[in-house]
Order: sequence, then C-alpha cells, then structure tokens
Amino acid sequence: MPTNTQILLDHRPTGKVSPANFRIVETPVPAPGPGQVLVRHTFLSLDPYMRGRLSDAKSYAKPQEVGAVMQGEAVGVVEASNNASFKPGETVLGRGGWQRYAVSDGRDLRVVDAKAIPIQAYLGPLGMPGFTAWYGLNKIIAPKAGETVVVSAATGAVGSVVGQLAKIAGARAVGIAGGKEKCAYAVRELGYDACVDHKSPRFAEELKDALPGGADGLFENVGGEPFQQAMRRLNNFARVAICGLIASYEGAPTALPDMRIFLVKRIKVEGFIQSDHLDLRPQAINELAGLAIAKKLICCMARTSARC
Repeated sequence: MPTNTQILLDHRPTGKVSPANFRIVETPVPAPGPGQVLVRHTFLSLDPYMRGRLSDAKSYAKPQEVGAVMQGEAVGVVEASNNASFKPGETVLGRGGWQRYAVSDGRDLRVVDAKAIPIQAYLGPLGMPGFTAWYGLNKIIAPKAGETVVVSAATGAVGSVVGQLAKIAGARAVGIAGGKEKCAYAVRELGYDACVDHKSPRFAEELKDALPGGADGLFENVGGEPFQQAMRRLNNFARVAICGLIASYEGAPTALPDMRIFLVKRIKVEGFIQSDHLDLRPQAINELAGLAIAKKLICCMARTSARC
C-alpha cells in the first residue's frame, strides 16, 4: 500500500541550514473529501525565499511552522478528484509542499500544459521565478534597446530568465555568477554577452572591464560584494530592482554605498515581492510560455543546450 513521504521542519536553524533541521516521515496517503483533489507530486520547488521563512523573524511572508510539512510550490498529477474543476490524470501546479501526496480544495491549483512544455518549467521560468524576473525587469528596470543590464546570480532560477528577457528587449546583458563553470554556461547557453565570476580575486576589475560603458539597469539577487561593485558601475538614471539579498540571509547585512551616488546619478532603487503583483501574473506567464513555445526562451531546468 503506498505511503506519503513528507519532509517536515524539525527545528529552526541558528546558522546555516542543514539536513538536521528537517525530518522525513511516512504517513498514510490522504483521501480527498467532498470538493477536494488528491495530487501526486512529481517535482517540488526549492527557492531562496524559503530561507527567510525558516526564521520566525517578522518578514513579508509567514514563518514556516515547526513540525509541519515544508511549504512550497509543486507540480504533479491528479490521482483522484471530488472537484468538478479537476480530472484524474491532469497535470496541476499547486502549493502542496514537500510531500509525495497532497490534498487540496482546488483553490491553489492550476491545470498546466504537460505536452508542449516540460512540467518542471512551471516551478521555474514559467512559474514564480519567471514571473519575478518578468516583473522586475519589465516594470522596474524597463530596459531600452542598446542599454546594459547587470544581473547577479545570473544562472539562478530568476537570473537565468532576466538575462534572456533583457536580450529579447534588445539590451546588453552582463551576468555575475559564482565560478567559471556558471559563467561559461551563462554566456554559452543563456546568451549573456559577458559574465563575471564574483569568486575571482580580480572581480572588481573584471566587472569594470565587462562594463566599458557602465550599466543602466541592475537586477539584484545577491547583495554583498557583487551589489557593492555593480553599484559603482551604474550610469546616470540607472534603475535597480532589488529582488533578493541572499548573501545577507546567513551573514552580515548588505551595507549601502555612499548615499551621494543616489543623488548625483539620480538612481532609482526599488525592492519588490512578486506576490504584491499577482494581478499581472497571468499576463507574464502567457508571455513567457509563448516565448518558450517559440523556442526563444530556455525553460529547461537542467543545464543543457536543449530548448523547451
């Protein structure tokens, strides 16, 4: 008889997250009640924002409950349904968390196309990370053809989409990533014009060389030294979208540069959370799906030259 494998948050981390902070349990597969749907998950999401939810500090998202299934998006197949909106065999995107099976009332589920696009893409380029990239680039940076956009964490779930969308908009895209392999992938597969390794001892010089004309936009996912050095390269009237500061999640807070730069260069800086703009998500996902189907957007999760 099948069982439900669940990953629970056992206790909150006090420093770096480790497997010891979690606990795996086996429970009976739940049965859907009236109006409910049973989903068997195929892929689970693992996103940077989850690190913040492991803390009980006040933030934009409710802390993950200790002793409960780790929350997050997942894609899977409807196993059984007592809800007329969903049929067994359909592929759905939902928020069932880190477990093999989940029961939903259907309000958090959306049927997705499992034929034209690999379903794991709905957790990445065609999901929350893709929407995050779409919003920050189009609504905050709004690059014009010929401008230059810098993207930190350039090969991550969000950054990989930002770079591609910047190129589609006619901008020059320069990535920042950790390691030569990631930088090579950013240029070879994602189409970045250049990518700089922030682990290099010559990082500041190499970033300067990659931006001979400066930068008009910065999509910030990291914070720390990459943010400090990218800010030094911004042009007048540059736009900065603050999406994440992962370097600060388990370390020292990212310090702002000399505040005069914001006045002298008339820089616009805006932090954003994608969940504040969900009214635009259908538009964004439709556009991203169209680009993927047209082979203009790499949507596969694995590092491969194949286009979805």
